[in-house]
Amino acid sequence: MNIAGEWNEQQVAAAFSKQARSFDDYDAGNTIIHYKRNRVREHVLRYLPAEGWVLELNAGTGTDAVWFAERGYRVHATDIAEGMQERLKEKVRIRGLGDKVTTELCSFTALTRLRERGPFDLIYSNFAGLNCTGELDRVLGSFSSLLKPGGQVSLVILPGFCLWELLMVFRGKFRTAFRRVISGRRGTRSHVEGHYFRCWYYSPAYVIRNLGPQYELLSVEGLCTLVPPSYMEGFAEKHPMAYRVLRVLENKWKGRWPWKAMGDYYIISFRKK
Repeated sequence: MNIAGEWNEQQVAAAFSKQARSFDDYDAGNTIIHYKRNRVREHVLRYLPAEGWVLELNAGTGTDAVWFAERGYRVHATDIAEGMQERLKEKVRIRGLGDKVTTELCSFTALTRLRERGPFDLIYSNFAGLNCTGELDRVLGSFSSLLKPGGQVSLVILPGFCLWELLMVFRGKFRTAFRRVISGRRGTRSHVEGHYFRCWYYSPAYVIRNLGPQYELLSVEGLCTLVPPSYMEGFAEKHPMAYRVLRVLENKWKGRWPWKAMGDYYIISFRKK
């Protein structure tokens, strides 16, 4: 990794370590975040065996790691933010899941050091943690040595176009409206908890191309294509009828073009041949 990449990771780690203090409270009170988590989990379990060994990237405070563990999976939960890992360890201790969940501070670009812990049945990354690296090709290239034959990869990524964000132009929020469109190879500047770092946006085609022919594509689904992004706080409560209608339509069209690639996120899954 070059110096710029190292600096970006340091800023990401510092920002999300600070955010760990309030992350779960924000998550718990946001209806659309609950919708997103349920959608992702339903997608992943559609293809995953009933038991297995999960490698989670950008595990955050462990919401998904705990959820998997309580359903019988073993999870190795990794992150680069020490604050997030501390909250995760606390959850694991409180719930008595120490035999199911292990943790490790680990960069996306250093995943090869986890080979001795594998091979895994699932490599999983939720809610755009992978958008915090400009070397996603390198990250994807490290998966094969970590995954069992027949193993699954399930990733939730921010694409380069989001319909809801583009509509922000009508509210005068031009930076939000066009931040993905103008991102390019240098990425877009982001700000969290007083720290600035860069994010990149990746299409499903990019992920498919860089994983290569040794993987079978299982599914691509748009997430928050018609349902608004979760940062539009209170939408579901202020407009309950509209929220219900948009949710039904999104679930109906989630795997169709163009909806599967123009949401706030997309969910993409593969099987290793």
